[in-house]
Amino acid sequence: MPDRFKTVLLFGAPGAGKGTQGKILGQIPGFFHLACGDVFRSLDTTSDLGRQFLEYSSRGELVPDELTVEMWWQNMHAQTVLSLYKPRVDLLVLDGIPRSLGQARALEPYIDVLQIIHLVCPDLDAMVERMKKRAIKENRLDDADERVIRRRFDVYDRETSPVLAHYSDAIVAEVSAIGSPGEVLEHVLEAVIPVQNKHFHNPLGAKS
Repeated sequence: MPDRFKTVLLFGAPGAGKGTQGKILGQIPGFFHLACGDVFRSLDTTSDLGRQFLEYSSRGELVPDELTVEMWWQNMHAQTVLSLYKPRVDLLVLDGIPRSLGQARALEPYIDVLQIIHLVCPDLDAMVERMKKRAIKENRLDDADERVIRRRFDVYDRETSPVLAHYSDAIVAEVSAIGSPGEVLEHVLEAVIPVQNKHFHNPLGAKS
C-alpha cells in the first residue's frame, strides 16, 4: 500500500457551502478538490462498478459504503496516473465522502486526515431559506420543498455528523457558514494554510 494521501475533509449540512468552498480551494495551487458527486457522475456505466452503481441509484437507494470507496479509489488512482493530482505537492480536499462511519473506516488505508473543516450554521431557518432560494435559482424545484430540505438535515444529523466523532477534536475547525463565499473562504484558509505549509515543507514520502 502506498503512502496515504494527505487530506483535508469538508463537512457540513446540505446548503452549508461545501461544494463552493471545495471548488474555490481546488483553484489554489497545492490543493486538489474532489467531490464524491463528481466521482459518481464520471462513472462508466458500462463497467462492472458502473452497473453496480446504477442498480442502487436507479432504485433510489444509497450506494453501499464498500462500493462507494472502491469507486472513489479507482477515480483517485486515475487522477494520480494522469498527474492531475500530485500527492507529493497537493493536499487532497474531499467533499461528500466519508458520509458514514463505514466509509470513514474503509478510507483509513488511503487517506491521512490532517484537517477537517466543519461548516456550521446555528440558524437552521436561515439555512432552509438559503436552500429554497438556491433551488429556485438553479431550477431544482423539488429541492425547494421545505419538508424535503428539513428531511435532508435530519438525515445529515443522523448519518453524517457522527462521522466527526471518528476523528480527533484537535483537527476539527468549525467555520461559520453564514456570510459571503469570500468571507467564509477567509476563515477556511485560516485553518488550512498552516496545514498546507507543513505539507509543502514535508511532502508525502519525505522523512520527518
